[in-house]
Amino acid sequence: MNYSRSTAFSPYMEWAKLHSMAKFNLATSGIANFPLAELGVTMDQLEINGPSIYGYEPLLQMIARRYRVPQDSVVSAVGTSLANYLALAAITEPGDEILVEQPTYELILSTAKYLGLEVKRFPRRAENNFAIDLAEVERNITPRTRAIVICNLHNPTGALTPDATLREIGNLARKTGAYVLVDEVYREMLYESAPASAFHLDPERFIVTNSLTKAYGLSGLRCGWVLAAPELAQRMFRINDLHGATFAHPAELLSVIAFEKLPQIAAQIKTMLNANRALLHNFLLGRDDLDYFWPEYGTIVFPRLKSGEVDAMCSMLRDEFETKVVPGSFFENPDRFRLGVGASTESVRASLQQFALGLDHYRASLQVRA
Repeated sequence: MNYSRSTAFSPYMEWAKLHSMAKFNLATSGIANFPLAELGVTMDQLEINGPSIYGYEPLLQMIARRYRVPQDSVVSAVGTSLANYLALAAITEPGDEILVEQPTYELILSTAKYLGLEVKRFPRRAENNFAIDLAEVERNITPRTRAIVICNLHNPTGALTPDATLREIGNLARKTGAYVLVDEVYREMLYESAPASAFHLDPERFIVTNSLTKAYGLSGLRCGWVLAAPELAQRMFRINDLHGATFAHPAELLSVIAFEKLPQIAAQIKTMLNANRALLHNFLLGRDDLDYFWPEYGTIVFPRLKSGEVDAMCSMLRDEFETKVVPGSFFENPDRFRLGVGASTESVRASLQQFALGLDHYRASLQVRA
């Protein structure tokens, strides 16, 4: 495998940090930043320094209680991306094989390459509304497969994988001794009071990652976690010693407060997201230059541009309309792009109107060239 750790990077994360911002921004997949003022925090609730151990006990308790799991199955992590890294690092060795859905979130592939893993793929097809085809998983799993990696809700399409399908994937994994790693950060957008999790299907087989980032607009807290069997959880905490060692205690304290107020935060965000999804659906229904799968939940869709080139369209939107969407090339689908509507309803409405103008202009330019 020709891969150099010294030059490792994530093309998507670099683009997201340096090039994704715009006046009319439809490139973000999460909910807009939740303001500290609305969290109702007072200074006497915070402290700079806390216990430097393997996780902050009140936070671990909160996560364990919310997902109805033993506390020794909870690993705190700095966001879902590090949670995914810790999970993969704990269950693999360099040269091991993992099976990853296609398309997928680019950072998962970059992380796997950094860890020296051999990545095999199974397709999620547009004609099947990006659902997981169990026959494709079975066809591509081998005796060398160490893990099957899934996002649920799926990134970039928003498709929900039901428990029945996940259970069958677990059965396939069991035959070869593989784990099933499920990134559930977007599943939080179902806003359930007692969230379901793939971890409950088989706590010895399934590993689940998640965070407060995408669904609640609390990215700055960097509150992520892994649910795993206790012996794996211990291994992940010790791997984290090599990277972050201890956590930022003010963020841990704020995360506990956020968990206490999640029902109120979720209710507020769900009202906004319902309005935003209605705007997005109406927008898509009015476009004959796009086709798309409409997911039942979440902030994102992954339309296909019927004519022209997505990269050229994105450049035109950026340069002439101050508008950003995510090129599908970051998700191995260069004829598609990802739209996200997690910002305020006023911002989403204005951005979709501007995007419509940009699409009309791009279509007219194609007709002129023809």
